[in-house]
Amino acid sequence: MRIFDYDFLKDISVPASLIGTARGIGMIVERSKSLMDEHPRVFTELERDARFLSVKGSNAIEGIRTSDERLSSLMDRSVEPVGHDEAEIAGYRDALELIHENHSSMKITEETILELHRILMSHTAEGGGAYKKTDNVIVAVDGSGRRYVHFRPLSAKETPEAMEQIVLAYIDAEQNGVEPLLLIPCFILDFLSIHPFTDGNGRMSRLLTLLLLYRYGLDIGRYISVEERIDRTKSRYYASLSESSRDWAEGKNDYMPFTSYCLDVILSCYRSLDRCFATISGKKATKNNRVEAAVMSSLFPISKRDILSMLPDVSQTTVEACLHRMVESGLIEKIGGNRNARYRRKH
Repeated sequence: MRIFDYDFLKDISVPASLIGTARGIGMIVERSKSLMDEHPRVFTELERDARFLSVKGSNAIEGIRTSDERLSSLMDRSVEPVGHDEAEIAGYRDALELIHENHSSMKITEETILELHRILMSHTAEGGGAYKKTDNVIVAVDGSGRRYVHFRPLSAKETPEAMEQIVLAYIDAEQNGVEPLLLIPCFILDFLSIHPFTDGNGRMSRLLTLLLLYRYGLDIGRYISVEERIDRTKSRYYASLSESSRDWAEGKNDYMPFTSYCLDVILSCYRSLDRCFATISGKKATKNNRVEAAVMSSLFPISKRDILSMLPDVSQTTVEACLHRMVESGLIEKIGGNRNARYRRKH
């Protein structure tokens, strides 16, 4: 079995692009701390919407879906899950809630990982909380529809020891001061490559990512959904995962493609949070004011989709109404029509 040791991250030559990304994350983290005191209501709304999008996005990556109306009801627990998909969605809701509310007391241990998996699978007939008993493979489909073995994880027999080793390697690296933004993606890649459970490995990896980010004071997942951002960029997610897992069994894989992707996602989430406030300029942070500020401060014509991405807690109806009012009042002009329409301030 391969050896796990993350201390190499202290000595590797980190690409300049990753250093720049990490620096950008750090700068926005500092700004966001003061914003929480200034705009508590906005952060409350962002948190509610982020939980919804996280449950929806993480399950959608695995092809697990229900309607938004049913998801809203599952989130507020006004209905019981119906069918296998909703059972898995309810499990993710519960595990996500546990992390958001108890992360400060949750250590990175095998017991924590197994308990999270138990909760994740608690509404399904299969149950969870135990490592796989039979070998599994990751199957992909080529352009002609033919299935093939894309990756062969560790065997069921090797899994318990491998999980013990990656947890110990993580603890050792943390104690030795390895940069968290490099350590987290490497740990997650190894977790996915071991593929320790019969079901739920992808969703578990995203729950563990959230927990690890919390551990280092990076609470972006509370306000902007990391899972939704991964779902939106899942072609790059799978490509980077595939590239970084090549030669993994021999311990010769390159962690950097997946690390670069993960840091880009985290930075993108922090930028979305930053944009929610950066252009308000002293106005009360209402949703209408923030939509107006987003358009008026943009150097280029901006689309409705751009605005919704920048302001994830603002509904499409609110954005459309605000844009219509701004066009009617002569503040901005509309370029193009319908789906491809963009908006810019009038000179």
